[in-house]
This record gives sequence, C-alpha cells and structure tokens, in this order.
Amino acid sequence: MKRSLSSQVSRLVQQLSNVRLKEPFSVLGLNQDKNKSGLVLRAWQPDATAITVKSLSGEILGSMQQLAKQGLFELKFDTEQRFNYCLEVDYGKHTLAVIDPYQFTEEAYEGLATMSHAPENIYQVLGAQVKSLVVDGVSVNGVRFAVYAPSAFSVSLIGDFNQWDGRRMPMQRSLDGHWVLFVPGLAAGTKYKYELKDLHGNSLPHKTDPVGFYAEQYPSFASVVWDHSQYQWNDQAWIESQLNDKLTQPMSIYEVHLGSWKRKVEGQENQYLSYRELAVELVNYIKEMGYTHIEILPISEFPFDGSWGYQPIGLFAPTSRFGNPDDLKYLIDQCHQHGIGVIVDWVPAHFPSDSHGLAKFDGTALYEYEDPRRGWHNDWNSYIYDFGRDTVRQFLVASALIWLDKFHVDGLRVDAVASMLYWDYSREEGEWVPNVDGGNHNYEAISLLKWFNEEVYRQYPHAMTIAEESTAFAGVSRPTFTGGLGFGFKWNMGWMHDSLTYMQKDPAFRKYHHSEITFAMVYNYDENFVLPISHDEVVHGKGSLIGKMPGDEWQQAANLRAYTAFMFAHPGKKLNFMGTEFAQSSEWNHDTSLEWNVLKYPKHQGQQALVKQLNTVYRSHAAMYEGDYDTQGFTWIDLDDWENSILAFQRNALSSQESLFVVCNFTPVPRDGYRLGVPEQGRYRIILNTDSELYWGGNYDAGIEFQSEAITGHGRENSIILNLPPLATLYLIKID
Repeated sequence: MKRSLSSQVSRLVQQLSNVRLKEPFSVLGLNQDKNKSGLVLRAWQPDATAITVKSLSGEILGSMQQLAKQGLFELKFDTEQRFNYCLEVDYGKHTLAVIDPYQFTEEAYEGLATMSHAPENIYQVLGAQVKSLVVDGVSVNGVRFAVYAPSAFSVSLIGDFNQWDGRRMPMQRSLDGHWVLFVPGLAAGTKYKYELKDLHGNSLPHKTDPVGFYAEQYPSFASVVWDHSQYQWNDQAWIESQLNDKLTQPMSIYEVHLGSWKRKVEGQENQYLSYRELAVELVNYIKEMGYTHIEILPISEFPFDGSWGYQPIGLFAPTSRFGNPDDLKYLIDQCHQHGIGVIVDWVPAHFPSDSHGLAKFDGTALYEYEDPRRGWHNDWNSYIYDFGRDTVRQFLVASALIWLDKFHVDGLRVDAVASMLYWDYSREEGEWVPNVDGGNHNYEAISLLKWFNEEVYRQYPHAMTIAEESTAFAGVSRPTFTGGLGFGFKWNMGWMHDSLTYMQKDPAFRKYHHSEITFAMVYNYDENFVLPISHDEVVHGKGSLIGKMPGDEWQQAANLRAYTAFMFAHPGKKLNFMGTEFAQSSEWNHDTSLEWNVLKYPKHQGQQALVKQLNTVYRSHAAMYEGDYDTQGFTWIDLDDWENSILAFQRNALSSQESLFVVCNFTPVPRDGYRLGVPEQGRYRIILNTDSELYWGGNYDAGIEFQSEAITGHGRENSIILNLPPLATLYLIKID
C-alpha cells in the first residue's frame, strides 16, 4: 500500500510540477478519501515548508503532512461533512494566509451551463468576474476566472499574486472546454494572464484574457481585473431621448482619433490626453462647434499604435493608453450630459498575429479559419475570424454588445464589412475557396452580421449600427426580414470618391466631369447613407483635405468652403474627420497632435467658423436632415448646367413646409444675374454664403434678400435673380 501511495503521490507531483493537470478539483481541495471513509484535504503550495488548516473563523483544524518537498501537502478528516477553510502557509521566512481556491467548485462553474443562451452571457460569465460570497457567515471576496480553450492540455492562472508561476494555480477543465477557477482574495486591479499547453503538452506563449475588461500596455500586455459595477451613470435622460427615428434626426459626426486629437507637452514628453481630460477639452470643443456625435477610432485594446486601433486584441477592453474603463465611461457620460452622441468603431473582420492574443490561442485555430485561403488577410497581415464557428460568433456579438451595455455608446461603426462579405476580397484567382454554391459570398459572415444587427436593435433600440462597406452589395442598411444585413446606415464611399475626384479637378475642366458631383443622387435611396470624409482620405500620401483642392491659397480655401457646404446640404448624414474643420494643412499623423497652431491664421479661422455655422444651420433647419432617405426630401432645380459647373437643388422638411435652397458655383468665375427657379412667389433670404468675409471669403456682393418674379426659371413659374460668388455655395430660405 505504501509503495502504491508513493507512486500516486509521485505521479501527482509530476503532473503539478510540469503543469499537466486537467482536473485539479479531483485531487486538490477537499475530496472523498478513496481508501477509507472521511475526507482528505490536499494543498499544492510550491516552496512551502508547513501548512496549518484553519476554519474561516480562525479555529485551528490541524497541521498538514508534507507528502513531497515540491509542495504537496495532505490532511485527513474523519467527517463526511464538507466545510470551508483557509490555509496558513509557512514559507520559512514568512507566512501567508490563503483561502484555498480549490474548495470553491460550484462557484468556479457558475454560469457556464447557461452561457450559450444569449451572447451577452459571454462577458457576464467568462473573463475575470469580481465576486462577493458569504461563507459560514464570513465575507469572501475574490475573482472567478474562466477562459475557453478546448484543445489545451492544461491551463494555469498566473499573475502578481503567484509570482507568474504556472505551477501554482492550475485551472479546472469543464466538459465543454472552458477552464475555470475562483480565487479568493483577488480584486479589481489584479494583473493576470493564462499559461497554456497545447494538445501535445507544449508550452504556448502567455495569453491575455480574450474576454478581459482591461489590460496593460507594452511590454507586459497583462490583463487586469476590472469591476464594471462600480461606475454610477448620469445619462438616463439622454438614453431616453434617443428612442427616436435616427433616419429623420440631424447627424453631424466628428470622427476623432483620441491619441492625436490634442496632446500635452511636458518637457520632452508628447503625452496623450487622458479620457478624463478629453471629457473636458474634447466635449467642450464638440459642443462649441455644434456637432451632434463623435465617432471614435477603435478603442478596443490593441498592441500597435500605428494600426490606429484597427488591429485589436482585447475586444472587450477599452485601451488603457488613456486611462481605465471607468475613465472612458466618464468621457461618454459627459458627452451624453452635454447632448453629444458617441459612436465607436468595432472591428470584427480580423485580428493581429501577436503571440499574446487570439492567434492559435490553445495551439489550434480556435478563433480563425484554419485554411489560410480563408483565415489570413495578406493586405493587413492579420487573421480572419471563423465566422461559421458558433463560439466565435457568440464571442464577436458579445464583444459588440458590451460597448452598448457597459459603456453606453450610442452606435457601432463596423469596419471593413466588404472584406467579410466576399471570400475573394483582395485575393487573386486560386487564393480563395468558393462557398457551397460556387460563389464568392461568405454566407457565414453575412449570417453573423445579420445576427449582430438584430441583437443590437432588439436589446438597445435607442442605438444604431453603421457599415463601412465599399461595394454594391445590396441591402446593407435594409432590415434582415426583407433580406438585408440590418445595418441602420452605410457609408457612401461612392459619393466620397466621386465628389473628391471632382473637387481635385482644375475648375476649368470640372464641366467635363459634372456627373461625378451629381451621380450619387441616382442611387441615393438604395441605402441609408452617411457621407464620409474620414481619416482614410488624409493619410498614406493622400495629403490633407485642403491640400486636395486646386488653385492658389485663396482658391484652395474657397474650394474647401464650397465643398463643405455642398456636403452639409447633400442628402445623407455627415461625417468629417478631425482637423478638416479648420483646414489642417498637413496630412494626418497619428503620432502628433493636430496643428492647432494654424488657427492663428485667418484662413483657418474662417474654415472653422464656417463649419461651426454649418452645424448651427444644419441642426436648426429640418429641411436639411429629415428627408435624407425620402424622395420628398430632395429636388433638383438645376442639374444640367455643366458648362458653368453650377448646381442648384432644394431640400424639404417632412414635418413642415420648410424648404432650403442650395446653389453651388464650382468655378472661380462670378455668375451675375443667375436666375433661380423657386416654387412660389415671395421673399427669399441668403442664410449662408461661403464667400462671406466671416469665413475668409472674398465677400462678393451676392445680396441678402430677394423678391421673386413671375418669370419662369428652371421650369418653375417664379424665380429670383442671384449674383453667384466665385467658388462658393449659397443657402437660401423663403422668409414670408
């Protein structure tokens, strides 16, 4: 019997020392004594010399026998009644009181059985969940860890609390491949990772928690325990106000990269503003400028600054570059209390290959397609999620819902949708595998996107989703019950490309490209479009927005002013990247602040003043936004004046008789005596002129008020005479 016992102990010590134990609950903690009646308590404490067992109230229950010098101890009890206990561990030079994790088996498994019932259960069960128990009348606080790694041979929890030693806390494997452990004594702020061995017992790189809520930056990339229940929100009035029809609401979005919007210089340091500093400076600026929303480039945790967040690893964790999760909540809360909506970029299309992340997480392609023809994106050097695997689908949808749930964001803009929809996206013949029907549509991704949108709108009806989708895929912003993908909005990449191409032409040649500035209205009602002048248009050698404009300094500024006002008047919600509102001269650089210093010059002051006024006019005139997606909301007045590069159109409100009239002159030649057809007789007034001296314009005398004449113009029985300034856009309303 002694030889048999020694053999069993030796085998167990070897498994524990080499971290090759899948079911520590069966041998550690309190278990039935297999040799006789009663219970046996085993503890694994490497480097310990002695252990005393106590009740949670402090009563000594006995001293444990050291079975092996590596750290295995044992104590037998005659009772069959299980009890809770703590260990007083003597390490020679110091002692440590430990509430043994291996006695909390039920607590470790909590929630796993129902996790698949709803995607949000993923972040309510997995990751590091702060728990508070009452055991034998004693409060026991701790953290329950759970991670999915079905092909791992073993998983250990490592952190500051155990010297990052994988031997000390082996985790228990559930039948469905989750690894769990409840550790008393840990709390929010605790740093941790997972140490895994693959199916063959080979050690893998230490992994951050796929469902971690907070993480450190380079070089550790350690996950950090966070308690989401502590922050107290003050935005209920805002949330309730957003239960509206987004299609008929004003939406002027300021796209912002938090790391380079503005920085503080302290000595030689070029430091980020924190979330809480942004809650003052950014919020005040957005409110002053009159934007309705901000859209934040991805803030899910990411390792490489140069990816701008588009190579995320921690989909459930806001980046710690700017503070902790509650600091971000404070920023969003402040936005809401000042009437500003918050949209964040969500990146479900791909993830980077960094060894501490999701790639080959348990030694297998757990999150990615295994076949590189489906699972690897050459353009971005990143893995592609396996959109057909149920656990990945749950993971991704949950990673979207957490931003609406825990962070109260108002919308999710989904990046790179086109790359998800097509198997042959950016691939040559032979580099992709067709679907079951022989086509190039990724049915699995299409299904995932539909489910994602259904869950968002079902659970958070005040929110919205926006697709960055650059192809002609039908029904992106149409309901799933009609066969669409279910997004609320879609970026109009065609409008962006065509209109910028037009504006970059020398005005003398624009007449030959007139259709490029008008073509978007041909398909305007196919989708719920957002007009995006995004970060992608001012990087990678494309130059700044004002730098795209032709002509001398004055003409460049005039072109930009005319174009900006044209955009605000065109059907579709508006999105402009930071810096364009004051005509930043240089291309965007994510490593430095915007060029705020240029605002000492009148040219840049003028553009900023114009954008501020455009936001004011836009928000105060329903004709400019209510009918974006209704054919009654827009009417061409003068579509065909290609020779003079003039456009004229009318925007109409849906809730009233209000109309707004827009005339654009895209040449540097003033057009005196321009007859504009109007729908009825009366007086009309210019409410915005981009050539005004207020905006660094030439202040050409365009007049202010005009009495209509019973003279036909543009097929209308009444008309007014305007003097069109050069390179300018005018807004007019009827005033009587």
